[in-house]
Amino acid sequence: MIPAWPVTLADGAVVLRPIKLRDQREWREVNRRNRDWLRPWEATIPPPAPGVPLAQRPTYRQMVRHLRAEANAGRMLPFVVEYEGRLVGQLTVAGITWGSMCSGHVGYWVDRDVAGRGVIPTSVALAVDHCFRTVGLHRIEVCIRPENTPSRRVVEKLGFREEGLRPRYLHIDGAWRDHLVFALTAEEVPEGLLRRWHRTGRGTPR
Repeated sequence: MIPAWPVTLADGAVVLRPIKLRDQREWREVNRRNRDWLRPWEATIPPPAPGVPLAQRPTYRQMVRHLRAEANAGRMLPFVVEYEGRLVGQLTVAGITWGSMCSGHVGYWVDRDVAGRGVIPTSVALAVDHCFRTVGLHRIEVCIRPENTPSRRVVEKLGFREEGLRPRYLHIDGAWRDHLVFALTAEEVPEGLLRRWHRTGRGTPR
């Protein structure tokens, strides 16, 4: 079990809380409205080896049960993002590794209707501070397709370092896609990432 999980994190109108089975209707509605906008950046299942059946995408209930099991095993922090009281996206800290590494990576998506308002940068800052200060991680990565300009703006606003290119890193939108790696370590944000985000004058979602 990850320390202080489940947990709800908040900054003004932005709230991160654990994803729940009862979020299904609202989650599906937001995802459906944003289908065309999200498709180019969403993970897909690669073709199987010859003779192996094609894997099926999980149902919402299967997804949530998997995320919760991974959280209970100390490997993941699965949140939904709320803004002004409604569900507007999802943020997951995944691939959590302990031992001599103590790292994880963050993935997120958001409703296009609230994109550009600082919701996701604030959410990422909340999650990173929790990972560094409470969970005990040392390093957080965000891996982004070079073409994904809105997502790159998020990490650039927050001051993540660009570390290089991982060729054909993830299966996205039907093919193996290159990703840029951005990272932060705990020593780089001694004051906290959320405080630094606010200090820049851009950290108030609108």
